[in-house]
Amino acid sequence: MNNTWAREWLPSFVVPFVSLSYPTDTPSQPDSFPNSTYYNDGLLDACFVVTCIAVFAILRDITRLWFAEPFARWHLTRQLRKSKTRKNSVNGKGGLETPPKGEKTPLLPPNITKAEERILQRNVQRFAEQSWSVVYYTVQWGFGLYVNHNLPTSIFDMKYLWINYPHIPLAGPVKFYYLTQTAFYTHQILILNAEARRKDHWQMMLHHVITVPLMVVSYSYYWTRVGCLIMVLMDWCDIWLPAAKMLKYLSFSTLCDAAFTFFMLSWLVTRHIIFVMVINSAIYDSKAILPYGWDPARGYYFTRGVYIACVGMLVALQLIQIVWFWMICRVAYKVISGQGAEDTRSDDEM
Repeated sequence: MNNTWAREWLPSFVVPFVSLSYPTDTPSQPDSFPNSTYYNDGLLDACFVVTCIAVFAILRDITRLWFAEPFARWHLTRQLRKSKTRKNSVNGKGGLETPPKGEKTPLLPPNITKAEERILQRNVQRFAEQSWSVVYYTVQWGFGLYVNHNLPTSIFDMKYLWINYPHIPLAGPVKFYYLTQTAFYTHQILILNAEARRKDHWQMMLHHVITVPLMVVSYSYYWTRVGCLIMVLMDWCDIWLPAAKMLKYLSFSTLCDAAFTFFMLSWLVTRHIIFVMVINSAIYDSKAILPYGWDPARGYYFTRGVYIACVGMLVALQLIQIVWFWMICRVAYKVISGQGAEDTRSDDEM
């Protein structure tokens, strides 16, 4: 995260794209990350975000094309061959023919129908799409947990989200966490418009369009501690929904239902209990602890307008999540009634 190494062997215009910008002196008595390099913020941070977007695009394709798709194709083809073998045995056809010695076993049964091939290809593609989400959110949630663990904040006493504001300069891990998350959600907006539209396309687009400005504003105005807490809360659920979908596409129905149930409970706790506690703290604790003021020289940005805008965006996110939770409850009803889990939010194209 230190850009000293980059300056030694890269052209100056490249440095902001591959390292964190605006290094500064470590505070004399930092309340977090005492051994980290500290940074200010600025427009050059956008260069690092652009690089992260490109890296995420590459990693997404590597995850999908090199790992997820080959595995899903192998597993689903194996399942289809077994199914065909059992079906032929029941019908007295003796199963699949064994290929002559020296020839490879065909990837697909010779009597596969076009409909079966279409379903197989669809499941392979969807499995691969969800795999990147599981990989990213698992890694980023773990890193976010590390960041929040080292900050002097707690979900049990949220006034520490606001005490000692403004929280500048930023520790390297905090800045890296914020910029990579901003890059990811910006990348998600691009992906939403590149892939086939799902049932909840506009809800997802609205969610990301609110999230990205909220992250930029909280980063620029140094509301980073509440931002770090919100991001780690959001990421936890986003591991389990794509994991449930992946299990569904591999035809592991029981495991899919179990993963979806865990996802639903996690969503309720993180996004409708703890997140509401965060909103409550933003509404009441921030005003009780911080006086209104605008002093860019010392990084103090807490006016009535900023307060209303940030709280408003948090409430808007909660309203979107309430709509989604209603959809999740519909899926839960299907699980309880024995129909199996199917995500009505985004599983089918429009």
